[in-house]
Amino acid sequence: MMEKYEMTDLGLLHHFLGMGVIQTPTSIFLHQRKYASTLLSRFGLSDCKPVAIPLVPTEKLSKDDGSGSTNEEQYGKIVGSLLYLTATRPDIMFATSLLARFMHCPTTKHLGTAKRVLRYVKGTLDYGLEYVKGKEAVLIGYCDSDWSGSVDDSKSTSGYAFSFGSGVFAWASVKQNCVALSTAEVEYISASEATTQAIWLRFVLEDFGEFQTEAIPLHCDSISAIAITKNPVFHQKTKHIDRRYHFIKDALQEGIVDLIYCPTNEQLADIFTKALAKDRFCYLGEKLGVKSAHNLKGVLKYTLSADRKSN
Repeated sequence: MMEKYEMTDLGLLHHFLGMGVIQTPTSIFLHQRKYASTLLSRFGLSDCKPVAIPLVPTEKLSKDDGSGSTNEEQYGKIVGSLLYLTATRPDIMFATSLLARFMHCPTTKHLGTAKRVLRYVKGTLDYGLEYVKGKEAVLIGYCDSDWSGSVDDSKSTSGYAFSFGSGVFAWASVKQNCVALSTAEVEYISASEATTQAIWLRFVLEDFGEFQTEAIPLHCDSISAIAITKNPVFHQKTKHIDRRYHFIKDALQEGIVDLIYCPTNEQLADIFTKALAKDRFCYLGEKLGVKSAHNLKGVLKYTLSADRKSN
């Protein structure tokens, strides 16, 4: 590019839009350590006590929890800042998306939960996403959902994640638009939503010359949902499902995606649908590619020195 455009080679990329980039001979590590530290200072939590997980699994959030209203502006700033942090931290995606549902008229409990997420960030400042080189470039997806997780309207949450060789690069945690009448239906809707993302990612990869000749494997932990997509006999169980979700059948027939069963304990998208206990939360986070720089040889020292240079 230097032969065609007037430009200067500044060497390897270190920082971009608040994200740190560390390139080693075997991997690429993305993090937002400096940004996360800034958030803690901004909201007065630099010296807070860290927690092991962002949400308490047994607690549910609702619009009117009786704890009284709180500062809406401060709450919005915290949640908005956390949303940007999810660019390299899929482990806080569900917690942040859940908090974003209460941007209007937040309560004291909502603010306390938001600060708890920041306390989790305090204990995981050096966390980021690792992408290991040399892996096969194949697009793989995971989709999952809870059932009637919302206390206010009984709607469910869909979650999906996609990896391309090593580590996830696309993920989401989204509240479904309708109330599901069964666990099969809620998983079916989640698979349909993940299929739309898979189709879009397929087009994007083709633009980069990475053609996906085989159907994209989409892992789902519901045998019933998979049966609905492949067996028209199940029409009696699906006649109440919105028609727009049935396009997944066409995607399967055209060889765009292939819905594959995976055990629930290996369902990576589970972390995007509900609050989990510490052991499972840490296990799925590591599977997604979320790691501490302490576990990467020489990376932490490099990260700290790079942060000092950028100040």
